[in-house]
Amino acid sequence: MKSTLRFFILFIGLILAGCSSDKVKVGLLIHSLDKERWENDQKYFIESVNELGGKVFVAIADNDEQKQIQQAQDLLKRKIQTLVVIPVNQYSAANIVDLAHNRSVPVISYDRLINNSRVDYYVSTDNIKIGEMQANYMVNLVPEGNYALIGGSENDNNSRMLYLGQMNILQPYIERNEIYLVYRKFTKFWSEDEGYQMAKECLDENNNQIDAIVAGNDAIAYGVLRALKEQGLEKKIAVAGMDADLRNVREIVKGNQVMTVYKPIRTMASTAAEIAVKLARGEKFEGCNNRVSNGKRLVPAVLLDALPVTKDNIEQTVVADGYLKGKDIYQ
Repeated sequence: MKSTLRFFILFIGLILAGCSSDKVKVGLLIHSLDKERWENDQKYFIESVNELGGKVFVAIADNDEQKQIQQAQDLLKRKIQTLVVIPVNQYSAANIVDLAHNRSVPVISYDRLINNSRVDYYVSTDNIKIGEMQANYMVNLVPEGNYALIGGSENDNNSRMLYLGQMNILQPYIERNEIYLVYRKFTKFWSEDEGYQMAKECLDENNNQIDAIVAGNDAIAYGVLRALKEQGLEKKIAVAGMDADLRNVREIVKGNQVMTVYKPIRTMASTAAEIAVKLARGEKFEGCNNRVSNGKRLVPAVLLDALPVTKDNIEQTVVADGYLKGKDIYQ
């Protein structure tokens, strides 16, 4: 009887050991949680990795690139098997890729492409298309007049992709002297305060004669709206953003912001989780639909489609996808 019991305990122990070793370790480096959407990315990513049988180790860099590099070193010492990075700086994060590869750990660049590195995968949306989406909506609404572009972080590759997309649409109008690009600047941190200060500067420089402002994201757009409200210009200047933040969608309902862009965050996070777990288990991921140059290589990429969000389709986009709730939007 005792020998049977010992055998049973040993057998259960081996099963548990096998289960434990199968629980892969995935590192997640997040530049900051300073925007509403990044908390959702983190939540969905962790949920997906857990469902796939992995465990996530998270570090938040608070927009400090050196801190993020140190966090990468700390996670690698914990023997993570895959590293997912939302970089603070698109260039210095190449050091993180090198550190990981030195330990044979693959790296996935999430939503922000790490440049000049041999990063293994990239998961995002097509940001050039998003820029085109923003600008196309605006020129249909405001086909003539003075335009301002307040872009995202100068250290984020996405900012330049958005700008390229915007200019793909705006350039013909500019050449026909139908649209005048009177202000264009990039922010440092995609922040509301920068949007506010740049909008004030733009209005002062142009005697409030602005017809449309395309903001890099909704935090910047919200800062723009603050500046417009101070001048009594809300609803008089068309404002576009990106990210479908709750407060901005509320502003769209009020008519103060004309549109935003919703990135399918849940799908992005689950895709990154699937790739991360597969790589950690030594498996291949075959679902890439694109390759994107980062200055060093053509990075295998999954680029998902984003959706424009306007007053007319809120229910069919962010609500239908479960990203926001109607009861929170229509207060």
